Amino acid sequence: MITDRLPALGVAPVELTRGRRLLSRVLARPSLPALVGLVVVVVVFGIQAPALLTSGGLAGVLDVAALLGIGAVAVALLLIAGQFDLSIGVLAVASSLVTALLIEYAGWGAWPALGGSLAVALAVGLINGFLVVNTGLPSFLVTLATFLVLQGTSQAGAEAVAGSARVAGLEEAGGWDSASAVFGATMQIGDGRFRVSLVWWLAATALATWALWRTRFGNAVFASGGARRAARQLGVPVRRTTLTLFCLTAVAGWLIGTLALIRLDGVQVGAPGLAVAVDFVVVAVIGGCLLTGGYGSAIGASVGALLYAVARQGITLAGWDPPWFQALLGVLLLVALLANGVVRHRLKMVPRS
Repeated sequence: MITDRLPALGVAPVELTRGRRLLSRVLARPSLPALVGLVVVVVVFGIQAPALLTSGGLAGVLDVAALLGIGAVAVALLLIAGQFDLSIGVLAVASSLVTALLIEYAGWGAWPALGGSLAVALAVGLINGFLVVNTGLPSFLVTLATFLVLQGTSQAGAEAVAGSARVAGLEEAGGWDSASAVFGATMQIGDGRFRVSLVWWLAATALATWALWRTRFGNAVFASGGARRAARQLGVPVRRTTLTLFCLTAVAGWLIGTLALIRLDGVQVGAPGLAVAVDFVVVAVIGGCLLTGGYGSAIGASVGALLYAVARQGITLAGWDPPWFQALLGVLLLVALLANGVVRHRLKMVPRS
């Protein structure tokens, strides 16, 4: 055999094996393709639009990335478990509408209203999870139906109660100042205003990463997406894990809606469309999550959100036509899908030791 001749030729087969093993492990990192893409996009738009690299440009990028990243991290956990959630975007609007209506028309204080809207969001998450685990219906279709129900209910409810699509004038509510300190604080650095949503995003990413890699819950998430039937046979609580994950995406939607509500001192109910709902999935996939489940990371989803934000802000600052962003996003998604396929193949080749 050729390997038997390697020592005579002065080749070290052990070192070659270690090199291949190291290469395989590097390529198997879910966030690597998104990280490489982020570096490329920063360099390109840093040259095209130098304002992107100022404190004001950085604040704009992080502002976009934070809200998107909170949702993408929650969606990434679901994707790793082999599930989808298309309702998180409209749930953000619906939950913030519930908060606004409870404050403006029911006379609730800010914190009780936020607690009420959180309970509603969790109920929606439980319904999604219950339908998925008890009916066997694809989560894609279940959450698409939830998306349509929430979108129609929000628009009709706002018109029926408030008489318009906007509910404002909430700053007089009791506890609004303390709620603003938690969900709406800002810090001025140079010419950029950095919002507290950045802290929430980093906290969500850190907590999700810890849960995935350091807890039994994380093991159950990977097992649910990698081999669901085998996981059930081994006693992994797949049903409970799925329910928990749908509740987590509901909480993420509530948090996104609350951050926007406090920032705008109100809520504008519109028709966000499926494009907004799909953005969270796209960002998670760009960040390294596989649509087939069992693979991905919270850090990768956050890097994907940052990549998305840099591309969006860079195109705006560079003066390009807005449709170029959608084209670039499509290219990034295609590259991510191809890269993830290669990475998944390399991961299967990594020797177990």
